[in-house]
Amino acid sequence: MVQMLGLLSTAALPLRIAVKPSVRSSVVSARNVFVLPVYRGCSVRILAQNKLSSHGFYSSHGLLYSAELPKEGKGKESRGRGGRRSGRKRAGKDWWSRMKMGDIPWDEKEFLALAMLVTGISSAALYYQFSDTAKEITWKEFVYHYLSRGMVDRLEVVNKQYVRVIPLPGADESHVWFNIGSVDTFERNLEAAHHELGVESSHRAAVVYSSKNDGTLLMRVIPTLGLIGFLLFSLRRGPMGGGDWTAFTPFSIRESPAKMMYNINTKFKDVAGCEEAKLEILEFVNFLKNPQQYLNLGAKIPKGAVLSGPPGTGKTLLAKATAGEANVPFITVNGSEFLELFVGVGPARVRDMFTLARKNAPCILFIDEIDAVGRKRGGGNFGGQSEQENTLNQLLVEMDGFDTRTNVVVLAGTNRPDILDPALMRPGRFDRQIYIGPPDIKGRASIFKVHLRPIKLDPAMAKDGLARKMAAATPGFTGADIANVCNEAALIAARHLNPHVEGKHFEQAIDRVVGGLEKKTQVMQPNEKKTVAYHEAGHAIAGWFLQHADPLLKVSIIPRGKGFGYAHYVPKEQYLYTREQLFDRMCMMLGGRVAEKVFFEKITTGAQDDLKKVTQSAYAQVVQFGMSEKIGQVSFDLPQQGEMVMDKPYSEATAELIDQEVRDLVDSAYQRTMELIVEKRECVDMVGKRLLEKEVLYKADMLELLGPRPFEEKLTYEDFVEGTGSFEEDTSLPEGLKNWNQERGRS
Repeated sequence: MVQMLGLLSTAALPLRIAVKPSVRSSVVSARNVFVLPVYRGCSVRILAQNKLSSHGFYSSHGLLYSAELPKEGKGKESRGRGGRRSGRKRAGKDWWSRMKMGDIPWDEKEFLALAMLVTGISSAALYYQFSDTAKEITWKEFVYHYLSRGMVDRLEVVNKQYVRVIPLPGADESHVWFNIGSVDTFERNLEAAHHELGVESSHRAAVVYSSKNDGTLLMRVIPTLGLIGFLLFSLRRGPMGGGDWTAFTPFSIRESPAKMMYNINTKFKDVAGCEEAKLEILEFVNFLKNPQQYLNLGAKIPKGAVLSGPPGTGKTLLAKATAGEANVPFITVNGSEFLELFVGVGPARVRDMFTLARKNAPCILFIDEIDAVGRKRGGGNFGGQSEQENTLNQLLVEMDGFDTRTNVVVLAGTNRPDILDPALMRPGRFDRQIYIGPPDIKGRASIFKVHLRPIKLDPAMAKDGLARKMAAATPGFTGADIANVCNEAALIAARHLNPHVEGKHFEQAIDRVVGGLEKKTQVMQPNEKKTVAYHEAGHAIAGWFLQHADPLLKVSIIPRGKGFGYAHYVPKEQYLYTREQLFDRMCMMLGGRVAEKVFFEKITTGAQDDLKKVTQSAYAQVVQFGMSEKIGQVSFDLPQQGEMVMDKPYSEATAELIDQEVRDLVDSAYQRTMELIVEKRECVDMVGKRLLEKEVLYKADMLELLGPRPFEEKLTYEDFVEGTGSFEEDTSLPEGLKNWNQERGRS
């Protein structure tokens, strides 16, 4: 098969290679040998005319097939993938010179244009060669206009498909033809026509039979030849246009897509906000550099670890830092790359990936988004064979048989550890499950310091002070969000041609990330703008006079994203909430709807998002947190967004009771908010009018209008970290890991 493909490739050469003869005794000159890259394991050598004087043998353009690969250093063509293409560019020859050398220049535009022109001319010539200019007629026209008038010299049956009517010499008639169903039917009809017309046998037209090539066979073969030509063209160019036969084979789809990465520049100093996870994974680096420290005590390093957590928390970044610190090869692959349409491709790629890891040990193998291939088995297949399950089974076998002495560490990242197969998560495969959650305020300050390094800040601003201030203003932000804020701040400063990035740019960047794109040019009717102003004023007043509501930082009626206005609060660094705190939050979210009702005696669709959050909070209190007296101390899981629920874990009576409790809770929050807004009606009116005037109000404006907030609040970084032991993140290391980045002598 390989030789046949090689012959086809050689037959495609439009020119015959002619090289001056070279006389050598039993040795073929290297200058007259050209190696055309073909399938792996085979090379085609085209020998020019060589006279071997010692043997008296003369060979003219012989083809020698060898199963040996060309050795490196011999000749200019043995460069591996892409060598041929780069060799062309360095040679600097045109397409005609390359044709003389036996190389089809598919990448030359002039050659392609010429080839298309030749193909078009050839197609036109073939069309005119096989096209028939005769006129088609029917059987009745033949009988009454030709046969009855005695104008037929002879009838020629061509390929038993149609009949050409040859008129008498001198007749002023052109050649015509008509189709026939079969020869027998034609002969019977012709005999009947002669008998009806009374034509004697001696005067009847002669019938001859012939077989001609009318192009039908060629038209049938052309599509097949075109397909073969396209396949040869694709194989010669490879899947990425490299022009090398070895770039693509029918079996290359089974090869692992894992990529080897060397000299990773990411270090642990570039990762912040997850010191506990960093400490956990630091042991993998220490093991790769100092394995004897653990082997002396009989310990074995975990074979693998799963990095889980929300998106943007730094799972992939931490894995890259691990490879960068260990100074070992880093092999990375995506879980979805194992799943293909073809059966058996996934398991084959898993085997190939682990073989690559063993050959490059010590190394780190990182499988990102492993939930694509590690999903729990047995669900959604309806008894059929699943390629994903076969791939998972192969992964389980490879990890279970993995020898820890090979110094290969397997890391995996996922956002959904709950759907992974238990067999994959058991000790012996992925021994450690490392959760990387959103950073706290200290972690955010550390992340801001990392991302502020390349930013050209105002010299008057202290980097540490700015990082702490931004950390206090970005609760709930992940590492990716913080990187986006720093980048947006630099973009905003560059947009206005500022020489430095200032604090106001970071504030605008936070608004851009939280609220969306600002739309100052959006047209709003005056009555709509007034409604939005009083809606946001209702939120602000409810949050200002409710004890457990979050402190207000900014309120605006400038449209952003999908909303027409927004209020920016500073949530507390809090993980546990009481019933009273959740109730005050519900009242604050209902402040906008109540303000519309109080001031305009009508409600609008602007409170849809607020009502959605209130409903979710009420259901969570009743169903999940056990905060309802009637439902009791029970907890049920709420369905996730997009998740299809087949049945509920409680009865219909309980479901009706839950709905009633939620409705009562929302109604009580609405009534309390109504009382507060009516009581503070003048304050809402002042804030609403000031919003219509300035469009944006900050904390200082609220203090000017309303006075100090009647409750104690925390706004600065120092207020939040007070009582936590230190102002900075704890980065101390245990004794055994203090010299983790240095190789120690073996003992």
